[in-house]
Amino acid sequence: MTRIDAKFAELSAAGKKAFVTYVMAGDPDYETSLEVVKGLPAAGVDIIELGLPFTDPMADGETIQLAAQRGLAAGMTLERTLQLAADFRKTDDTTPIVLMGYYNPIYSRGVDKFLKDAKVAGIDGLIVVDLPPEEDSELCLPAQAAGLNFIRLATPTTDDSRLPKVMQNTSGFVYYVSITGITGSAEAEAADVAPEVARIKAVTDLPVIVGFGIKTPERAETIASISDGAVVGSAIVSQIAAGKPVKEVLAFVKTLADGAHRG
Repeated sequence: MTRIDAKFAELSAAGKKAFVTYVMAGDPDYETSLEVVKGLPAAGVDIIELGLPFTDPMADGETIQLAAQRGLAAGMTLERTLQLAADFRKTDDTTPIVLMGYYNPIYSRGVDKFLKDAKVAGIDGLIVVDLPPEEDSELCLPAQAAGLNFIRLATPTTDDSRLPKVMQNTSGFVYYVSITGITGSAEAEAADVAPEVARIKAVTDLPVIVGFGIKTPERAETIASISDGAVVGSAIVSQIAAGKPVKEVLAFVKTLADGAHRG
């Protein structure tokens, strides 16, 4: 059982929904980023998605693209991102960390070395958005053999014929992308999301967490009420981009967490 599995078991027993946050590693610099990540659990975050800075984040909108650029400019690499996770683990051995990014840096490092290093650093799961199920032998299956969850995205365009293939080797949870397009764009609408969550749950026992287009505590509550939890990324990254003090960023995160936990 991974930390992700344990967290969902704990939430389920308490009758609570999950609140998941995304932040870019190294944005705006290593020390500030680590301070934010360390503060997330106390602000109510159940699972941390840690973005791996990459030069060509094709699934991301301007907010996350710029965060990746700031991280890269601050000297962030895959090595430094894993070090940030390891530094977080010095004081928190229970909050799950999902590394979210693209395959190129992992491939460049070498899959076996990456998986070994990620496990040592305290990474619990991976979301690699540019590796479809047809490429499961590349990373998904080795990751699961190494004890890491491999979390897959389902989208509004994942039709009934495609969905079973997408779910095939997914573990940890399913990340439902609530809107078509890139991160940080339109707002998620519960009326549109609810039937899609039900459709996914018909083919998997995994928790279904909804992300993209959630920017307010009210929206987090609404989306969590019709799923197993909510993910917020761009709205938090925007606070960091605006130069808000870490204390203010975490206070904003807490309002979102409170909303999701009311769901």
